[in-house]
Amino acid sequence: MSPESQPDRGVYMISVAAELAGMHPQTLRIYEARGLINPQRSPKNTRLYSAEDVSRLRRIQELTGEMGMNLAGVERVFELEQEILRMRRRLTNLERHSERIREELESELQRVRRAAKAEMVRYQPPGQALVPPAGRADGAVRVRITRPPS
Repeated sequence: MSPESQPDRGVYMISVAAELAGMHPQTLRIYEARGLINPQRSPKNTRLYSAEDVSRLRRIQELTGEMGMNLAGVERVFELEQEILRMRRRLTNLERHSERIREELESELQRVRRAAKAEMVRYQPPGQALVPPAGRADGAVRVRITRPPS
């Protein structure tokens, strides 16, 4: 398997990683001591750098060389990038959750509408019948009321 197929797998020794990143091996040790890079270790405790590590080293070089940042600034940039990633994941989860809730509410609203429709009686102002009786022009309805004998 190539390093590209498993970018987080440590495969490069410090000299190769330093050459790929365009820096001195001692610089990699300094970055490791500062916590900017964390290479894997072999069973014999040799540093093994991954393709991701080399990419990160290049990013450090870009920030320090081209943008003029010091290592404390680079650390802060990496912290903020991690925070942004966490916030994006959280936002994605919240969006998924809100979409599920919206779908549930829409379903419940449809259910309530169907139930309410079945129970609804059309409003008629007092004195008007739903269906006017045949032969009555005024629309009045006569309702026979029977009272039990007293």
